[in-house]
Amino acid sequence: MSFTVFLGNLPTWVTADDIKSWLMAESLVADAVKVIRNPETQESKGFAFIDAPNAEEMQSIIKRFDRAPLEDRLLRANPAQPPRPKGQIGVKPGAQPVPAADKARRGGKKHKRIARGPSGPQSAFAEELAKAL
Repeated sequence: MSFTVFLGNLPTWVTADDIKSWLMAESLVADAVKVIRNPETQESKGFAFIDAPNAEEMQSIIKRFDRAPLEDRLLRANPAQPPRPKGQIGVKPGAQPVPAADKARRGGKKHKRIARGPSGPQSAFAEELAKAL
């Protein structure tokens, strides 16, 4: 079983060494840290994966870093999803991919986004995010 944490919404300057030092400062253990980079520019894509040694350590990392403030943003930390097979980008796990011929028959119809107003009380996170935007 994999105990990998997805750490997102990172500034582009963050390196694996930065994340390792944050983990050490919090007495958290990681087997490996990988910041994902653009292969052409080597600039960070703003997210990383942290391999934890066990489920308990994974949950501790998530608890510490999810919604933690860094600069003008809130980090996101959650269990990483398994990688999707190549060629099936955009296909949800367990869903059947749609052959290209079927996509062409659909006519390429685009869906409109529907603006929705608040539907009740917002969470503290949503309120803080709204202030930031």
